[in-house]
Amino acid sequence: MDAVADAAAASAAALQPDRLKLTEIFLSLQGEARDAGWPTVFVRLTGCPLRCTYCDTAYAFHGGQWWDIDAILAEVARLGARHVCVTGGEPLAQKRCLALLARLCDAGHVVSLETSGALDIAGVDPRVSRVLDLKTPDSGESHRNLWSNLPLLTARDQVKFVLCSRADFEWARDVVAEHRLADACDVLFSPSHAQLAPRELADWIVAERLPVRFQMQLHKALWGEEQGK
Repeated sequence: MDAVADAAAASAAALQPDRLKLTEIFLSLQGEARDAGWPTVFVRLTGCPLRCTYCDTAYAFHGGQWWDIDAILAEVARLGARHVCVTGGEPLAQKRCLALLARLCDAGHVVSLETSGALDIAGVDPRVSRVLDLKTPDSGESHRNLWSNLPLLTARDQVKFVLCSRADFEWARDVVAEHRLADACDVLFSPSHAQLAPRELADWIVAERLPVRFQMQLHKALWGEEQGK
């Protein structure tokens, strides 16, 4: 009976119009993309339909707690940073994420969204910087890329590739060229932690003079795998 009651409670919570399931909210430094180095509040939503081989946030796949959007906004305000990053998991897997993004923008925050590229980004508030993490073959999830997202990208957005090997690099290089991504927005190449040496990737980018930015995960250099950082 307890299991039935728990399932019923979860279903009732999910039907609430202004609720999202969150794994954590915390204040740290943004470690990636254009806003790297800025004090940032991270709002990590629970759940993800993908299972990338290098995922470092598998703890966000399940569990979590239901939060009213008003409570999320209040906690973001209490933490006191202008920059806010909505992440996951895959935040767009929860439809009410779109309302949260708009409310954060309305509150005057500089808002970014970290999304896998597997779900439609068309409904995201245009004030949000969408960081689209296109999946490479070595991620095990490249078949999930939603290519119709690419024509929607603007100069406010960013595309990130996490690379695990030379084969991934060549695949990403070709995608950037085929879709003229560097003409649309910033393109970021990042080495997968412990799978590709940063110096090796840097050398490849320089050798081929690619119109992309090399990046490393600043937060991992500072705090390693510590959760909430």
